[in-house]
Amino acid sequence: MSNPTPPVGPGLPETQTLVPDTVPAPSPRRAGKRAKGGKPASLWTDAWYDLRRRPMFILSVIIVLILLVMSAMPWLFSSIDPTVARTCDLSTARQGPSAGHLFGRDNLGCDVYARTIYGARNSIVIGVLTTIITTFVGGLLGIIAGFRSGMVDTVSSRVTEIFFAIPPILGALLIAATFRGRANSILLVILALAVLGWPMVFRIMRAAVITAKNQDFVVAARALGAGSSRIMFRHLLPNSLAPVIVVATINLGGFIAAEAALSFLGVGVQSPDISWGLMIADARNRFLEAPLPLVFPAVFLSITVLAFIMMGDAVRDALDPKLR
Repeated sequence: MSNPTPPVGPGLPETQTLVPDTVPAPSPRRAGKRAKGGKPASLWTDAWYDLRRRPMFILSVIIVLILLVMSAMPWLFSSIDPTVARTCDLSTARQGPSAGHLFGRDNLGCDVYARTIYGARNSIVIGVLTTIITTFVGGLLGIIAGFRSGMVDTVSSRVTEIFFAIPPILGALLIAATFRGRANSILLVILALAVLGWPMVFRIMRAAVITAKNQDFVVAARALGAGSSRIMFRHLLPNSLAPVIVVATINLGGFIAAEAALSFLGVGVQSPDISWGLMIADARNRFLEAPLPLVFPAVFLSITVLAFIMMGDAVRDALDPKLR
């Protein structure tokens, strides 16, 4: 007589061998959001995964990389060095485009294409250095004020409000005009823009630190005996840096535009240095007669500012989970 088939039921071990595995395999998106070694992806890894799939970000990065190479090695893009006086011929002033001069010549007979290429260096250097200074100063003061609170926060916030009350372009114009001739024009523009640009970063960093300092990881670090400096720079700074990076990226384009405005008004970059704003200012009086010396630097300026703003918008969308 054969043995009867043993009963199976929900609570018996045999049931476990008969029930198929119903756990779904991880989706490609979740699998891609894991760091090496099988560890869960961090905010930055997740953001990078998202950014690589945004056409706007890829396009802006390509444009920015071209501009950076152009500013660092302009001789790769133009065989003419506009900083050498002999390359300008006054008898050919305001000539139209030709085979040897793609953008024509300006009011002094200089090659517009070469000056546009070489003008990228000063414009981008001013934007990058101003962004670095404002991010460092505003970020440092913001993390101290947000963490310390009390009188330190109150005083720094009131000082910041004073700077916010000053119109940026008007204030930078006043600073640049006051110290004009006493320092290098490029350094003076950086100083004028940095003095009025740090409060925005300060406010963003302060708000992020105030939000993060009450989180469990900060309380745990304090309970383990971590000092104030370690908490601020080891725990709070990495968790408060995302909005600052977004603001800094967008501000970079704004600083380049502000430099062009100051140079156009005559208090920014001065000749013999070259910048897009200075080229626009030199060509404005003859615009109806020869529009190309103004149009091309204006187009390059617009593309540069737009590229940095597009990059900042893409980074913001990738770092903010609410916008995904």
